[in-house]
Amino acid sequence: MKDLSLPRIQHILASGFVAAVGVWVTYISYTQQPSEAFLFPRLIATIFVVLAIWTFVKACLGWTKVGAGITLRQFTNLLPGLIIALVYIFWAAKGLGFYTATAIAFFILLSLYDPNSHSEVRSWVKRVIITACFMVVMYLLFATLLKVYTPREIFF
Repeated sequence: MKDLSLPRIQHILASGFVAAVGVWVTYISYTQQPSEAFLFPRLIATIFVVLAIWTFVKACLGWTKVGAGITLRQFTNLLPGLIIALVYIFWAAKGLGFYTATAIAFFILLSLYDPNSHSEVRSWVKRVIITACFMVVMYLLFATLLKVYTPREIFF
């Protein structure tokens, strides 16, 4: 390995983590039953893991431009989104159902990162409308067009 600067180490760690998650998701998609329900996720997971491993290898070999790395301020800005994503992945999608959990997570993320005022009713109405449109697209894509399995529990 060449120069192990902090930005490069950050890139190696982040890409390694993403590659590990990719391997785990791909493994799950190939081992879960019913097999037909995981056909589309298997395809996406396979493409995802190949790209993730390639990115990790490039980071380890020093073939990528890493820039200045991520600052503590940038990381603290990303942290709420990461926490919401982890809750969504490991609990909410299965516990609340895919569509309900996705709507809640999307609305929270949109509210957290939307620069519009949080004290105006108009901005909240806009967030609700954007979330509803996003959910319609998600439903049409997964349930209608692709006809793929989504976690179904309490609500949907």
